[in-house]
Amino acid sequence: MTARTAEAKPVRERREVVTVAVHAGDPVTGEGAVACLRSMPGITLLPPERRCEADVLLVTVHETTEEVVRWMERSASESTNPEMRIVLVAETVSEHHLMRAVTSGMVSFVPREEADRDRVVKAIRDSSRDRAVVPEKMLGWLLEQVRTIQRTVLLPQGLTVGGLQDREVEVLRLLADGLDTVEIAQQLNYSERTIKNIVSGMLTRLNLRNRSHAVAYAMRCGAL
Repeated sequence: MTARTAEAKPVRERREVVTVAVHAGDPVTGEGAVACLRSMPGITLLPPERRCEADVLLVTVHETTEEVVRWMERSASESTNPEMRIVLVAETVSEHHLMRAVTSGMVSFVPREEADRDRVVKAIRDSSRDRAVVPEKMLGWLLEQVRTIQRTVLLPQGLTVGGLQDREVEVLRLLADGLDTVEIAQQLNYSERTIKNIVSGMLTRLNLRNRSHAVAYAMRCGAL
């Protein structure tokens, strides 16, 4: 990536330090995750009581239960960081829980059997830059839900997309493809400030928590 002007340096996507809070299904898993992350450059660990401030919540559990999903929803609602992301490490996540997890801010899922330190750290860093990391099968299911909503809900009733403007949809589509603010600005030939204003205005108008919530909203209403 090319060098940016001094004015552009402070923005989120080039932040060198990512604050992370860990939530684990058992003490041993939690201690292991903390030990692995503590030595990683560019990652600052926050204690559980400060999870509302974190850039990324790392949720590492065996099964994605109803209790786990409710914890993610509660953490999202209590977050004071409007761009908080969730990385979920688990054996599986059911279709029943997947959309709720995404709506709560989950942007990356790492299967537990593949969750070595490098993979998890990459997911954390990518997620902090608005890049989703999900298995192909899961992505396919999400896209199928979009097609189903378009086919069975929107088209038969002649509904318009839920309050989203055309250029907001363009930005959300690129966010869903894993592009960050700089790349979206280049793709659409807008300034970075314009992209941020588009996103900020959309979040405020539609009462959405963060970019991931906006993408999930757009998916549910058939915009993507």
